[in-house]
Amino acid sequence: MAKESIKARQRKRERMVAQYAEKREALKAAGDYKALDALPKNSSSVRLHNRCQMTGRPRGYVRYFGISRVALRDMALNGKIPGVKKASW
Repeated sequence: MAKESIKARQRKRERMVAQYAEKREALKAAGDYKALDALPKNSSSVRLHNRCQMTGRPRGYVRYFGISRVALRDMALNGKIPGVKKASW
């Protein structure tokens, strides 16, 4: 489980990316890199990292579900994800 401060920092970055998305796109199209440099660093989408929605774990992220592999396995074994079950052959 990630620390609350790390998860809060990620949420802050997500808000900043959404807030400055239009402005960044306009500045890129205009080629105004000086003004682009003046924007906050956390407003860049490159600084975002995929994290598990439940635990905040940064590694083993499964995009289709938006959670980590550990959380996915737990939920699948408990039957909380419809249509997913443990393979056996």
